[in-house]
Amino acid sequence: MIRLPRFEYFAPGSLDEATRILADRGPEAMVVAGGTGLLPNMKRRQQVPKVLVSLGRIPELKSVAGVRLGAGLTLSTLCAQDAVKAQYPGLWQAAAQVATPQLRNMGTLGGNLCLDTRCNYYDQSYEWRKSINFCMKKDGDVCWVAPGGCRCWAISSTDIAPALVALNARVRLVSRQGAREIPVESMYRMDGMDHLTRKPDEILSEVLLDDATDWRSTYWKLRRRGSFDFPVLSAAAAIRLDQGGVVQEARIVLGAVASKPLLIEEAGRALTGKLLTDDSIAEAAEKAFAAAKPLDMTDFTAAWRKRLTAPLVTYALKELRGDDMSAQRERLVRHEW
Repeated sequence: MIRLPRFEYFAPGSLDEATRILADRGPEAMVVAGGTGLLPNMKRRQQVPKVLVSLGRIPELKSVAGVRLGAGLTLSTLCAQDAVKAQYPGLWQAAAQVATPQLRNMGTLGGNLCLDTRCNYYDQSYEWRKSINFCMKKDGDVCWVAPGGCRCWAISSTDIAPALVALNARVRLVSRQGAREIPVESMYRMDGMDHLTRKPDEILSEVLLDDATDWRSTYWKLRRRGSFDFPVLSAAAAIRLDQGGVVQEARIVLGAVASKPLLIEEAGRALTGKLLTDDSIAEAAEKAFAAAKPLDMTDFTAAWRKRLTAPLVTYALKELRGDDMSAQRERLVRHEW
């Protein structure tokens, strides 16, 4: 049995108390919400905070107020919101495809946004990693994905972030120094080790969405099994159409191909000002394919994951056009290509 290391545990009842503890304890402290990501990492000694600050007893983090979603909402609670499913289907689909029902009952909106980056060389037991002399992300000085390089290539495997980047959502970060709001896209760096711009003493308290009356959104996910697994490739898309069906704005985001969600601006521009025809969709899918550069540090080969980028984006855009893509979704689950 792999056991947790020893740590102090605090369960504050307010956001103010939580930020005070984080400020007092400094780098040795980390926040924990559902714990579905952090606690397994602690068992593998990938993250070893001496202090855990639980966010589970803070009511304001679990609120739903129109376009403001508390970061402490469990993914199951988020999926139960009819307004989210109706107005932000891409976000709802992303949340509904995270892991299993049991893990969605524990995992939170904010926790999935702050999910640690992943890699086949990093997501192993301490003894396994020690046997290969560790990696750059933890305790070592080499990236086993690209040993000749000088950076960590671990990938972002959050489902929620690509969907929210496509929706141009924002997050609210709170610390003892005050609060700030930034776009979800700005919360990530292209760095497998230091992938979050959120500071260690900041708590992600809310997700803020824009009115989606004129928008359509969707989320598609590739993984080995139909449930439980992290994405090895995902595509989130959101478009705004005028009354004639011409695309006024489009945002296409790829997940699990880099150390952060990738907003493919060229793909969005390829659609803007056009109808969603097969030709315009194919052009946007080709732009996404060109931008995707997955590496061999996760399930399936990098070449196969890249090859499926264009079909995944095509399916997403055809669904937004109004095509019935239920059969394609089912084929994706069964890997019938």
